[in-house]
Amino acid sequence: MKEHVYVTSNSLMTDFDSSLFKSGKHFKLYEKLGSHVMELDGKEGTHFAVWAPNASKVQLIGDFNFWNGKGYELYPRWDGSGIWEGFVEGIGQGAIYKYKIHSSNYGQILEKGDPFAMHWEVPPKTASIVWNNQYKWKDSKWLKTRKEKNALNQPFSVYEVHLGSWRRKKNGDSLSYKELSKELVSYIVEMGYTHVEFLPVMEHPFFGSWGYQCTGYFAPTSRYGTPDDFMAMMDAFHKAEIGVILDWVPSHFPNDAHGIYNFDGTHLFEHADPRQGYHPDWSSYIFNYGRNEVRSFLISSAGFWMDVCHADGLRVDAVASMLYLDYSRKEGEWIPNQYGGRENLEAISFLKELNEYVYSEFDGIQTIAEESTAWPAVSRPTYVGGLGFGMKWMMGWMHDTLEYFQKDAFYRQYHQNNITFSLNYAFTENFMLPLSHDEVVHGKGPLMDRMPGDEWQRFANLRTLYAYMYTHPGTKLVFMGGEIAQTTEWKHDYSIDWHLLDFESHKGMQKLTKALNELYKSEPALYEHSFTAEGFEWIELNDYQNSVLSFIRKGKNEADNLAVICNFTPVVREKYRIGINGETWKEIFNSDAEEFWGSGITNSGSLKSQQLPHHGRPNSLELTLPPLSVIIFKQEPEKKAAKKTAAKPKAKK
Repeated sequence: MKEHVYVTSNSLMTDFDSSLFKSGKHFKLYEKLGSHVMELDGKEGTHFAVWAPNASKVQLIGDFNFWNGKGYELYPRWDGSGIWEGFVEGIGQGAIYKYKIHSSNYGQILEKGDPFAMHWEVPPKTASIVWNNQYKWKDSKWLKTRKEKNALNQPFSVYEVHLGSWRRKKNGDSLSYKELSKELVSYIVEMGYTHVEFLPVMEHPFFGSWGYQCTGYFAPTSRYGTPDDFMAMMDAFHKAEIGVILDWVPSHFPNDAHGIYNFDGTHLFEHADPRQGYHPDWSSYIFNYGRNEVRSFLISSAGFWMDVCHADGLRVDAVASMLYLDYSRKEGEWIPNQYGGRENLEAISFLKELNEYVYSEFDGIQTIAEESTAWPAVSRPTYVGGLGFGMKWMMGWMHDTLEYFQKDAFYRQYHQNNITFSLNYAFTENFMLPLSHDEVVHGKGPLMDRMPGDEWQRFANLRTLYAYMYTHPGTKLVFMGGEIAQTTEWKHDYSIDWHLLDFESHKGMQKLTKALNELYKSEPALYEHSFTAEGFEWIELNDYQNSVLSFIRKGKNEADNLAVICNFTPVVREKYRIGINGETWKEIFNSDAEEFWGSGITNSGSLKSQQLPHHGRPNSLELTLPPLSVIIFKQEPEKKAAKKTAAKPKAKK
């Protein structure tokens, strides 16, 4: 029988690589494991390497051998790493393959995709594809300036997108990466967002999981094109100076037969005990964070998206589920840690090491935690005991704010604490304010459905919600469709309801969102101190009878300070007085403007403050508060008197 697999001492995997892998310190495994087209000892072919320590035999099967593994046996490394490898001559770019794993566990025979594949067949097909990325990047200018643009003292306004349903063709198909490179990039630039965040693009078998049940941790989904097409789209965003954040899911994975579950007939990537290894909420499986090889796998995946695909950051999904051993479990359904506690010490260690690696290796990136509990110091450096993330989603703000806005305006006076409480802890973390996809799915309906009142009031409430979010400390995130006041719950099989823009009310909402983005980017007071108390000061938070809030947002320079007044009722409030410093102020933003489909009640011209002390300040302003609105004022520079100079006498002739 002819052997097609060629064994050579020039393996991609060196003894040092193997040692790093076994110790959990190899974070560029995508350069060593998986399939790599190459020339070896003068022969053209592909090198294959897979981790399957409990296999008795591993065969390569694919379209090149009619899915028959005879003569295509890989060879185990001598070093006890559990890695099987070999070079096959004549196999090149685009070959379709799987590993046929003969398990030493009860003789199971499994056909598995490659955990390190960089390209997969379009689902529902499940094979891996040999792929060497050949894209030539053109974003060197962006990468050189990213550290400044992506910094925590810069504007960070994120448009969250599900690529498959943002916009669809007339025949119902999703747009391709190439089409998104033009249409989505131009839209985000037009709307003024600084960043885009994609729901997981990693390959996933079930479209309805939105990417959160991932099988391809090193491959962008092939539903919209090739990996090179994906990279060209990333490049297009960078050319437009838009940062790209990718959702990444290290918290759980599905049990699809071709995936990493039960990979070599044993619980290789996941915990064997279901009290540790099975996730009851999502019917999926939990990584064994204490296993060195699994840590190498996951951190390599995170690094891959920043290294090979030039992502500017990762939003890490479901961090809370990783931190607690009893997450969503009843008594007796979980195993305490070595000290008897509920904290997942192995996951905590993993998250810290993940953040230490990516921040040290990739200049200017950010990691963002979706973490919904009171776990301390999520977005603090590991050297002071934190988890090391750059930001954390402010889930408490989101819940309290939406609960407040759902109430009829009359009853809001009894719930003022809902809208002010977030400032009690706003500076304990680097918070991002999310109005994400999670708020418009699973029967929750669109945000518009939660706004009370008649049609005009519902739109006014939504405008007020967005304006309040943009003036609240923290960075911003809005899910697609929110910017046009989507009137139906998001469904992944359908496009956003772009036809709504035929109506002035929805067009006004889009104009408001664009104006807020431009205001946010142009006013340093809204971003220079996003995460410290230096950037915020209450004017009045206790006017619950009128349901009015007023506060100052501060920049590094006092001249940049802004006064923000929020009226959460449909009542126009005449001669409303706020305490203020400085003499002359001007209204620079009004969510009730007619262009936003508001009533057009404004405070026009320059307003001179009066020397009437109020709210503990020496001066005060008398304002008109439009109904259901946020208005913003900025101090005008004092005009200096022109110096008078005597006319020079004319020289005598």
